[in-house]
Amino acid sequence: MDNPQQPTAEPVHADRAYRSLSGIAAGVLLLALTGWIGGDALVRGEGLTPWVAFAGLLVLVPLIVAFTLRPAVFANDDRLRVRNPFRTIVLPWQTVADVRAGYSSEVLTEDGATYQLWAVPVSLRQRKTAARRQSRAAAGRDSDRTRPGGALAGGGAPHVAPGDRTIAELRELSEQAGHRPTAGGERRVRWAYEIAGPVVVGSVALLVLLAVG
Repeated sequence: MDNPQQPTAEPVHADRAYRSLSGIAAGVLLLALTGWIGGDALVRGEGLTPWVAFAGLLVLVPLIVAFTLRPAVFANDDRLRVRNPFRTIVLPWQTVADVRAGYSSEVLTEDGATYQLWAVPVSLRQRKTAARRQSRAAAGRDSDRTRPGGALAGGGAPHVAPGDRTIAELRELSEQAGHRPTAGGERRVRWAYEIAGPVVVGSVALLVLLAVG
């Protein structure tokens, strides 16, 4: 007797990853500078200087990593995962009410919570540049229409700032996943203790060393 046919599982799509390249570049430079200065103090310092340098590195290095290298947004057909400096938030799409970009990028949940998307910075300068390009492109299309044999309709992709383009992609994923059964569930929030722990330890050690010194 044949076994009953099992339902076919839906394909699992890889996450789309969004990160700030400028933030990563700044983080690498800051880490190099901090390591050079701190390493020199560790090797050549006298008295309490190496210990102060070590405690300072315990504070600075995790903070630099947290605000530059760590932020990222991962999205697939079912959920959004937001990795911010001190928290990681997992949001099934059915819990998301909106994804928007004003002066910062944010995701709003159905129960009223708001989380910033640190990995998707909003640049007003890039918005103004995109708006100017869009205006010039529109003016060019209007000019073509007035010429004999000119195009009846303009083509080409609209000029949009990178941050706004990312927000539009995330909003589209949210709308497409609205009725998917696999896009449901509860939101999950995890604190980044691997970042906060060294910062707290380094801060306490730095205060003690400065008080003793």
